[in-house]
Amino acid sequence: MPDYVVGHKIPDSDSICSAIALSYLQTTLGKETVPARLGELSPETNFILDKFGFEAPMLKTSYAGESLYIVDHSDRVQGPDDIDDATILGIIDHHKLGDITTSAPLECWIRPVGCTNTIIKMMYDFHGVEIPKNIAGAMMCAILSDTVIFKSPTCTTADIKCVEALAEIAGIEDYKALGMEMFKVKSAVDGTPVRDLVLRDFKDFNMNGNLVGIGQLEVIDLSVFDDMKAELEADIAALKAEGERHSVILLLTDIMKEGSELLVVSDDETLTERAYGKATVDGKVWIDGFLSRKKQVVPPLQESFA
Repeated sequence: MPDYVVGHKIPDSDSICSAIALSYLQTTLGKETVPARLGELSPETNFILDKFGFEAPMLKTSYAGESLYIVDHSDRVQGPDDIDDATILGIIDHHKLGDITTSAPLECWIRPVGCTNTIIKMMYDFHGVEIPKNIAGAMMCAILSDTVIFKSPTCTTADIKCVEALAEIAGIEDYKALGMEMFKVKSAVDGTPVRDLVLRDFKDFNMNGNLVGIGQLEVIDLSVFDDMKAELEADIAALKAEGERHSVILLLTDIMKEGSELLVVSDDETLTERAYGKATVDGKVWIDGFLSRKKQVVPPLQESFA
């Protein structure tokens, strides 16, 4: 029976490319390992997989009685629903340490970098395993996505060096141009159902017993949302009620202006003022410089629930 590698629910490009890259590494090291996913792929992820010739990892939501590596998260609410009945072999992540626990020792690679694939590149180097050209390309794209082409405050020197090294392996001369091509795919929202947009990059967090959902849509021009903003606001209100959440926040991130408009539905009208020092007006607030959910949005929000 093989081991599995799986990222978080509603997977992004980092989760999917991490599963592919880590499964190849572990299999090369002698442990048969299969990449998997917990949900459907985003247009950006499909773009990456198509460009480098990958099939989508298998859709697998149940892991009871099986062994797996967790990538790109360590919060139970973001992982498989039956994670307590599985054996966790390792966690590779670049977020805050979550609440997944194990009954046996495990391999942990957790680093304060911009992308899980940066850590997996370090793992390849540590084990002296050569990265195949197509896997290097996918890993590079995941890092560019997570670091917003190095604009995110989460980006580190390690992320930049890994992109440069992976681009050389993949034979990509202008990786920034490829990054912009990816974000143009992200920005194509016309014709996409509103719920699909809200859930495109969405994570739930347990904040001191309160369930808080935070989604993010990164585009190169915020005006693409002008005609649908009211629908987005209505849908996050519906999502809050459906999931019995305390709050739902949707970040509309403009990567060129380097900031985000937050659409907020919450049981606490002062939520953003307490967390970020800026009050919402009609359920909306623009915060200049906000690009990163994990570094700029989640930590102060978590503290506001303490």
